[in-house]
Amino acid sequence: MHSLQAENEPLGQDEVPTLPADDRDLCDAVAVGAKDIDREVYCILGMPIDAIEMSAALDRIAEAVSSRVFFFLSTPNLNFLVHSQMDPEFRESLLLSDLCPADGIPVVWIARLMGISIIRRVAGSDIFEALKSRLGIERPLKVFLYGATENVATAAAKALTGSPSLKCVGWACPGFGTLDELSHDRFIDKINSSGADLLIVALGAEKGQLWLLRNHRRLVVPLRAHLGVTIHFQAGTVKRAPYAIQKLGLEWLWRIGQEPQLWRRYWRDGSVLLRLMLTRVLPLAIRGVILRWRSACGGHHLIIEEFQSPQSATFRLLGFAVAGEVEKAKRCFRDALVAKKLLLIDFSQTLAIDQRFLGLLLMVRKQLKACGADLKLAGISRELEKAFRLNGVEYLLSPSRMI
Repeated sequence: MHSLQAENEPLGQDEVPTLPADDRDLCDAVAVGAKDIDREVYCILGMPIDAIEMSAALDRIAEAVSSRVFFFLSTPNLNFLVHSQMDPEFRESLLLSDLCPADGIPVVWIARLMGISIIRRVAGSDIFEALKSRLGIERPLKVFLYGATENVATAAAKALTGSPSLKCVGWACPGFGTLDELSHDRFIDKINSSGADLLIVALGAEKGQLWLLRNHRRLVVPLRAHLGVTIHFQAGTVKRAPYAIQKLGLEWLWRIGQEPQLWRRYWRDGSVLLRLMLTRVLPLAIRGVILRWRSACGGHHLIIEEFQSPQSATFRLLGFAVAGEVEKAKRCFRDALVAKKLLLIDFSQTLAIDQRFLGLLLMVRKQLKACGADLKLAGISRELEKAFRLNGVEYLLSPSRMI
């Protein structure tokens, strides 16, 4: 697809774009944010999914609140997967999130088929319930509710009154306007002046994620998440499915029983899931079996060659860019990111890539985006291009990102 100037010759310094000094000054998040690199993230059909247990997720949340660091929590389910296939901006809200545990059972099933070690879902509603009942914290977390209706928000706020760990400090019900209307200064000012630690948004998945993405820098609340139906669960206007039904992956059927109008959404999402299973998940599952078999027979190794300049770092990957080699790659990438250098990754000698290594690339891209840069790739073979497209990261192959 794209090739380098010669098979074994590194790119010259003049061929690697450099980051302007003014933009490098904006990279504070990169210097401090090596935690993104340390997340165990897998790329599942273009989405970054964290392999994380509930206790670790709660620790990450508590750390963000105590340090007042902006923390964007997304909880991808099947509906998120469908939107991310159709809407690049929605997908970007996931790519730039600070934690993306698998909320939906279908996402967990897809991961298992691909041989990915995501054992169970960590649903947004479960995270909220865990925060609600968590003991041993210094003070209750202050919560602001944004969305739903006045009656629902009032009932949810009242339900939080007896919680030992959460305290509702306000709510706003902006109605069903456009994103611009929902982002009016009066709403942002009300949220920011509440002194909340946690902002729960309920505007519908698509609109809620985009609202959080577009207003990220205007909000001062450290922890923010779109947890939609969670407000309704708290208010009692929607009852959550019993645990046994959740375990069977039939929560969607329970929801239709309570909200019949949802059948259209589930029908559309199910149709997209079936297409993705046939065209992407099954081919990826077969590729994964072959890759693991080849690894068991001969082992997979990765050699990383580095070519440094004052403003940039080029990494040539020779061999297999797979899960077992991620730690080696992390050490190289982290040093360049902390030094605030532009990164170029040369795949001309790469034989295969898996979902874990792609997840690492998504985290590198996230940190670069924090300072207005982007991940640059080179030397993508046709076979590797096919792997990128099957995994839903063809957006990494856009002309602006290729050298």
